[in-house]
Parts: sequence; structure tokens; C-alpha cells
Amino acid sequence: MPGSIAFGRFDDSFSLASFRAYIAEFISTLIFVFAGVGSVIAYTKVSGGAPLDPSGLIAVAICHGFGLFVAVAIGANISGGHVNPAVTFGLALGGQITILTGIFYWVAQLLGAIVGAFLVQFCTGVATPTHGLSGVGAFEGVVMEIIVTFGLVYTVYATAADPKKGSLGTIAPIAIGFIVGANILVAGPFSGGSMNPARSFGPAVASGDFTNIWVYWAGPLIGGGLAGVVYRYLYMCDDHSPVAGNDY
Repeated sequence: MPGSIAFGRFDDSFSLASFRAYIAEFISTLIFVFAGVGSVIAYTKVSGGAPLDPSGLIAVAICHGFGLFVAVAIGANISGGHVNPAVTFGLALGGQITILTGIFYWVAQLLGAIVGAFLVQFCTGVATPTHGLSGVGAFEGVVMEIIVTFGLVYTVYATAADPKKGSLGTIAPIAIGFIVGANILVAGPFSGGSMNPARSFGPAVASGDFTNIWVYWAGPLIGGGLAGVVYRYLYMCDDHSPVAGNDY
């Protein structure tokens, strides 16, 4: 899971294992973006071109949750299954991955997202839908993305990166998928519920529409970074120990 591969030295960023990890991030992100963007296009098609209604929002949230669950699971033992520059950023600030390796992860994730978005567009013949603000301003959108991404990265730390996670680590991909699905149900009608700069950037490149793209970089990176710092230095410090079972 995230943080499970140690990249403690500069040279590790150029090792064979690291390049395998970058490829794994590319593939996992491609799969996630293809599924996520494809679900929006598919629902719009079967609904006769109507915008997302409540049932459509639920369908898209479930598809993103399932897609991320699979994308994280298949990359977990190779790259840690970040699938998201905000997750990588949060893990880097928390000392779970080096900045240099994190940059290479970003490149792989962004390329995977771009290829995934173009593949959806090619296969469907439909212009790739992008994230956008609805009924809220840019500032409110950034705050919304900060909050939902904080929840996502905090979940990643608690279920995957924390060495004290124990058997909880076995359900980490499910928990991560669930929090993304839940956050989309909350934020989807307002900011789109991106939580992932790559998920927003890939479709923006494929469509050529970069309207408010900065919102989907600033919000997730701030939220992910805050979660990484808070969890790492509050709960992963040397003097922290799990609460005993009889103390619950």
C-alpha cells in the first residue's frame, strides 16, 4: 500500500523497482480515469443527453469508487497504488516517499490520465467531460476540494501508510474507494468532487478545456498535504501507540 515501498535514497528514484512503480502508476491511473470519465459519458448517453440527476450522480460515484478500489489494489504491491498526485504529495510531506520519486509519480499519473481520457474519447466519439463548478465560486470550490481530499488522504494514511494498521491494511483499497464514492456524492453537484489533479487534468487536455483547472490542483494538493502532515506528525510519531481493545 502507499508508503510500502521505501524510497529513502536519491538513487532509488532511478532503480529498476522504481521504474516498475512508475509504470504501475501510469497503468492504474489510466484504468481509473478511463472508468471514471467513461461512466459520465455512458450515463449521459443512456439518459438521452440529460445532465446528471440524483440516480446518475449515484452511478458515477459508485463507478469511481469501484474503479479506484481496483486501481489501488492492482498497484499496491508495486508502487503503493497512489493513483493521485494529491495522495503522492501528502505521502511526500509525511516522509513516506522522497520528493524526487514523487515527481516521477506525478509524471506517470498525469500521462496515464491523459491517455485514459483520450482513449475514452476515441472509443465513444464523445467530447471528454471535464470537472466544473456549479452554483459555487472558485474559492468555495477550492475549499470543497480541500475538505474532500483531506478525507481521502487521511484515509490512505490510516488504512495503508500507518505501520500500526495491522489487519486493517487488507481493506485499504475498499476504504479508499468508499471515501471517494462518498465524497463525490457530497461534492459532485458543486465542485465535481475531483480530489485528484490527474483525474481533472487528463480530461482537460483531451477536451482542450482548462476552465478553472487551477481549482483542481490547488484544492486537492492543499487538502492532501494537510492530511499528510496532520496524520504523520500527530499519529505516526514515536510515542504513539494504538488504543487497547478494552479502552474502546
